[in-house]
Amino acid sequence: MDAPLRCNEALLIADRAFQPFQCVAWAPQDGGSCELSLTVIDRTSTRLLGRTQLSSSIYSDPIQLANVLNKSRAELSQQGYDLAPWSMPE
Repeated sequence: MDAPLRCNEALLIADRAFQPFQCVAWAPQDGGSCELSLTVIDRTSTRLLGRTQLSSSIYSDPIQLANVLNKSRAELSQQGYDLAPWSMPE
């Protein structure tokens, strides 16, 4: 996957990266911001596991997005959370 990613594509990829947990992602609708906010929560929506913001230069680049998602996954694993296997789609 070498083509730049659109916001919706990045959201779908991020959601799959944190299974079995939920990744809630959104982009501000003020028209002036090009960031995505990602929040990983448990399945009961009661515990925040992680949060990050991604600029458009990161989420639109498949390599940078994969690096950030893998880093976040590693941090959650180090905290004892068991994530499903995942790899960046090609």
